[in-house]
Amino acid sequence: MSRKILIVDDEPGIRNLISAYLRKEGYEIFEADDGEKAVKAAHAFKPDLIILDIMLPGINGLEVLTQIRRESQAYTIFLTARTEETDRIVGLTLGGDDYVTKPFSPKELVARVNAAFRRLQTQTTPQSILLSQHIRLDHKSRNVLVEDSQLELTQMEFDLLATLMEHHGQVLSREQLLDHVWGAAYYGETRVVDVHVGHIRQKLNDRFITTVRGIGYRFDDEVETT
Repeated sequence: MSRKILIVDDEPGIRNLISAYLRKEGYEIFEADDGEKAVKAAHAFKPDLIILDIMLPGINGLEVLTQIRRESQAYTIFLTARTEETDRIVGLTLGGDDYVTKPFSPKELVARVNAAFRRLQTQTTPQSILLSQHIRLDHKSRNVLVEDSQLELTQMEFDLLATLMEHHGQVLSREQLLDHVWGAAYYGETRVVDVHVGHIRQKLNDRFITTVRGIGYRFDDEVETT
């Protein structure tokens, strides 16, 4: 069964370009040209991945993702023509997984999509449970408990936390985290790591993850694998 991708952009030329490249890769494509149609399409089409423009007529892309996240954790790549870093950070904080700034290379976008699906494919294999003094992370169910309370994480946040826990006590650079979580085909900025780690730390009340200035991040709670 082919993977399903929802492309949301109000510019027909951009939708057609992305669709053509991704159909060549064997993906099933559905398109929407405004925010309301995107929300309805996400509900009906149930995409595995969403390519979502921030600047849309009616409901903008940020609000679209907020609504979609109520029922779907589909991997989401934002498209934006804006250069302000704030827009990208807000998008990632709301649950976006990655972003591409217009103008973009279609080949780079395809590489990011393929890398995302390779990563998602590995999630279907049952893996171990990671236990620290305060956190229980289950790869198979993708549940995280912090002192018996459920921790709500996006797919990307879960994978980042799992990677940090698996390498507990070690300092992982932003480049290493990109390679582990986003995949070797990722061409974006390392800033995306900072945003997602910051969001995890906020949910953990600034516990367990230490910033090592100029290098990266370290998980400091002792971990065992079961």
